[in-house]
Amino acid sequence: MAATKTTKTTKTTAKETAKKPAAARAKKPAAEVKKPTAAVKRVEEKKKILFVASEATPFIATGGLAEVIGSLSSALAATDRYDVRVVLPLYSDIKKEYRDKFSYLGNLYVHLAWRNQYCGIFTYVKDGVTFYFIDNEFYFKRPGCYGYYDDGERFAFFSRSVLEIMPFLNFYPDVMHCHDWQAALAAIYLKTNYCFREEYQYIRALFTIHNIEYQGQYSLDLLCDLFDIYGHYKYLVEYNNSINLMKGAIECCERFSTVSPTYAQEIKDPFFAHGLDRIIRNNEFKLRGILNGIDDIGYSCEHDNHLFANYSADDMSNKAVCKSELQKMLNLPQKPDTPIISMVSRLVSHKGLDLVTAVIEELLQDDVQVVILGTGDAHFEGFFSDLARRYPDKLSANIVFNGDLSRKIYSGSDIFLMPSKSEPCGLSQMIACRYATIPVVRETGGLYDSIKPLQNGYTFANYNAHDMLYVLRQAVNDYKNKDEWSKLMHRAAVTDFSWRHSAKEYESLYLEMLK
Repeated sequence: MAATKTTKTTKTTAKETAKKPAAARAKKPAAEVKKPTAAVKRVEEKKKILFVASEATPFIATGGLAEVIGSLSSALAATDRYDVRVVLPLYSDIKKEYRDKFSYLGNLYVHLAWRNQYCGIFTYVKDGVTFYFIDNEFYFKRPGCYGYYDDGERFAFFSRSVLEIMPFLNFYPDVMHCHDWQAALAAIYLKTNYCFREEYQYIRALFTIHNIEYQGQYSLDLLCDLFDIYGHYKYLVEYNNSINLMKGAIECCERFSTVSPTYAQEIKDPFFAHGLDRIIRNNEFKLRGILNGIDDIGYSCEHDNHLFANYSADDMSNKAVCKSELQKMLNLPQKPDTPIISMVSRLVSHKGLDLVTAVIEELLQDDVQVVILGTGDAHFEGFFSDLARRYPDKLSANIVFNGDLSRKIYSGSDIFLMPSKSEPCGLSQMIACRYATIPVVRETGGLYDSIKPLQNGYTFANYNAHDMLYVLRQAVNDYKNKDEWSKLMHRAAVTDFSWRHSAKEYESLYLEMLK
């Protein structure tokens, strides 16, 4: 009887339930309903972005790439719409002040062809960005970042580690943003060796070219043994009978980008593409050019403690103090009405140094002073050092890399020269503007996109020494008109080169990729 009664009751309950409206039937008991708080909801809605790069400020930097990673990641994190994380190698040269604060998360072993290498994972949070550091002393306990015979193996291990630590961290990004050839293999591995794993199938890859000259080229006989890429994927990385990692990343990524709109167009041309123009043109439907920004707080004439005196766009009286003190420091005559023309640059030919060496002695006949800061090819280092000995009252050659002195030069100069043969983006012209120093640049790449004639600087188009000299003399002549020059300085100083605008363009690109 008990069993019959139970069955009857069950049937009745089911029957009554069926008569209830759908909304009532769907309603759960109050104890089971968990309404997410606003904070939880925001976290759930955040898109996950993972930067893969070989350097980043403030930890370690050899050039503009590091500034891009450090500034762009923090600008995106500041919007509170993204969970932004960055993966870097744990180099021995990473600044000790930060290294001592890293937290150890754990370790695993990473397979790369026949190798099975230790991979330690450290982390540090800065400005809302979570940084991860890949530890392997065999590969990264060396001075500097690059220039070793086994760089291919070092960054293959790094790229493979990026994919391997994702399950350990339980972090699978919506977009994996890889930068330059050192991170190209992360995108290639994602779309080859890892594409059959379900948790990796929804990750979109973006590859950014910071300088197309450096492509990660290796002999084809290293394909399997070193890079762990096998025959059926060979076509992705093979180019001109060699391995080309940048080419492979371009082929594999959903999108690829460059660091300025003009450079995105230029690299379709053989003159700029260093052999990759055909691949660029074949994939141009995936290409986007986004102009880099700079850290407008770090580079600020109002707050920079490296300067002899601080000033602002609205009150530049102390810029004269910066100029006078710079002349004193560099043993140049203290002439307030003589314009200082400066260059802070690597001393290599593609920075336009051959144009400078062709006409600089003509320029020195004018009432100008010239300040050079940088290191590079021995030919240029020797040329400027010798010139400084012959013109001690006209030219100061500082063959060093000195961050403090560079700030003093930016702030104490009147005109900043940047005559590059090619320039993917360039940061120096933007930094010069921030210090109200007027750039003279050639119209190429990011220089063309950032400097507009008589709005915030001077430009010349042809790669010609006397075209450059003509425009320089025009700037020197305009310098004598103090009222108009002051207005030009103000326009330069207030030009918006912050990451806020660039970050919005990257946001748009990420969302386009995720549709």
